[in-house]
Amino acid sequence: MSKAQTSPLAQPLTLPCGATLKNRIAKSAMSDSLGDGAGNPTHDQVRLYERWAKGGLALSIVGEVQATSHFAEKPGNLILNGHSDRNLFKCLAKVGATDNAHLWLQLGHAGAMADAPISTPKGPSALDLPGLTCGALSLDEICGLPIEFARTASLAKELGFGGVQVHAAHGFLLSQFLSPLFNQREDAYGGSLQNRMRLLLEVINAVRNAVGPEFPVGIKLNATDQLEGGFAEDEALEVIAAVDQMAIDLIDISGGTYFPGAASSSDRAGSGPYFLEFAGRARQKTKITLMVTGGFKTLAQAESAIVEGKADLIGLARALVVDPELPSFWLSGQRSEPQFPRFINPPEGGVTAWYTMQITQNAKEDAALASNELEAVIAEYEGRDEARRRIWNSRLS
Repeated sequence: MSKAQTSPLAQPLTLPCGATLKNRIAKSAMSDSLGDGAGNPTHDQVRLYERWAKGGLALSIVGEVQATSHFAEKPGNLILNGHSDRNLFKCLAKVGATDNAHLWLQLGHAGAMADAPISTPKGPSALDLPGLTCGALSLDEICGLPIEFARTASLAKELGFGGVQVHAAHGFLLSQFLSPLFNQREDAYGGSLQNRMRLLLEVINAVRNAVGPEFPVGIKLNATDQLEGGFAEDEALEVIAAVDQMAIDLIDISGGTYFPGAASSSDRAGSGPYFLEFAGRARQKTKITLMVTGGFKTLAQAESAIVEGKADLIGLARALVVDPELPSFWLSGQRSEPQFPRFINPPEGGVTAWYTMQITQNAKEDAALASNELEAVIAEYEGRDEARRRIWNSRLS
């Protein structure tokens, strides 16, 4: 019997809405920064998601797709609304479904961490901290957000994408509402956890009502934001219990935040998956499909998570940057682990910059970057962002 027939990763997975994923390997959402600077996909981006689909995974998620130009995380983000280039989005949706893969869009809103040169950062509460200054969203602005998310989800369905994921992790807007560090409101959206999760639940309801019962809807949720006094595991379990009562198909468990100066989960030391033990606790709170993202570095780790029942789906990010065809190799038993680069004393954000630029190399099918080129890679990354900011502000302001 072949490895492909015996690996638990090869088992199909049927979601609550009835859609089926062909195996248990997913590319989790990353900010690939491959938009054209005006919110539309590029041909590089189209080739990238076709390559990942051909690489054998069941699901890819495009990170941080915005509803408007006002709260983008990066000038390479996509914007999906009535002004978008529908043909380019349709092309992306079509190639991302190559070989029966799913391509979902992550519904993003950076909130307080919106890129200031192209945005006006606003979060649950006004903050004036080193590296982070933002205003507070008004009650009217908050009440309009579920409609905004729902409109983007409806367009995603119309243009042929396989599903959507509501982004409530990594310190972006819905995660900010969940965290008592970001959310100091005194109205119905702040204070108790019930109030802090109110917006997330309203967004989920609005999105589901917009797309109907048979279209996949997932959420990405932090197990913890890894900040003292912030959103912690016990609160995350309460949110999962609340979400369990809703029409959600997938909970993608991750953690950490891009708060300035905070350690990134993906940069921390360790050889094993970061949030698998938490997922085991979450399994007791929900019947919804669980995807676990972060720290999977070997085939044995991924298979064990499925066999032990802690995860239904394995989320890979950087592993699929260094090895875009990894799922095919895992499922055929030809490879046990990808080879990750090693960096010596990288600056804050430097490793993320390297992986982002390596994504571009993959899209162009160019040679891999060397880890000792970090300084030059960071300069290129920052230069590209500046060029796209100029496009963004000239065409979208």
